[in-house]
Amino acid sequence: MKVFKNKLTVTIVVLSVSFLILIAYSFKRNSASFVENGVGTTLNTVEGFFYKINDNIKDFLGFVVNFSSVKSENATLKEKNSELRKKALLYDSLKKENDDLKKQLNFETDKSEFKYVGCEILHKSGGNILKSYVISRGSKDGIAKGMAVLNADGLIGIVTSVNASYSTVETICNESTAVAASINRTGDNSGVLKGYVDSDNENLAQLTMLPLDADIKKGDIILTSGVGGYYPKNIMIGKVIDVEPNASKGEKQAIVKPAVDFDKLERVSVVVPKNNRGEIKYDN
Repeated sequence: MKVFKNKLTVTIVVLSVSFLILIAYSFKRNSASFVENGVGTTLNTVEGFFYKINDNIKDFLGFVVNFSSVKSENATLKEKNSELRKKALLYDSLKKENDDLKKQLNFETDKSEFKYVGCEILHKSGGNILKSYVISRGSKDGIAKGMAVLNADGLIGIVTSVNASYSTVETICNESTAVAASINRTGDNSGVLKGYVDSDNENLAQLTMLPLDADIKKGDIILTSGVGGYYPKNIMIGKVIDVEPNASKGEKQAIVKPAVDFDKLERVSVVVPKNNRGEIKYDN
């Protein structure tokens, strides 16, 4: 490549010098012959052609020299971009966890008449409908059968069996679970909430045993009534999304969408009565 460049440079210099000699000679004669004009034009064209080739060669050589550097820089930028994406995902995860803990703390402060034991969910069962799950605390942590389970969003279910280090919880979406409920807008506490499965297998509940003339409508908030002492009073359950009469049973029924998002459930709290003796009851 160097030999080629040297020959090219010599050729350009020789042609340039020849061209300058012709110009000087023509200037002395005050005129140029047809042949000289032709030679001058030819040399000028050839000289420009070779200068253009030389510039292109320089540009190409510059690209070749810088290519590896650009490639290395691009790889470094990709790596940094990947690290930033990982940090952003970690930040979002930590922020969500922090927000959930703050929300839970505020809830537990408002409901300070009970003790709360925080638990992780170890296992879920029931397919698309979350029927039950296993939590990371048991009898050695003060957990007992019959205790209510919730988070800052609302009621989740009830403890149905206990081991030393883990427990099983049935959710309010389980058909076998029954919760005494009330309508927040009217204060009517005559309904009983049970798990309900719709055609889309969504986590829902059904409020039954309501009188046909019960004042209930879509959008109403449903809370625990505290009747029977099995659940603390005024715990959020969910919102009514549909109301329909059941003439054969002489009652009105309402479909309730739980306030808790069971698909994203990770941590829960077990509600422990402060004066826990024998059968679990919540003084309301």
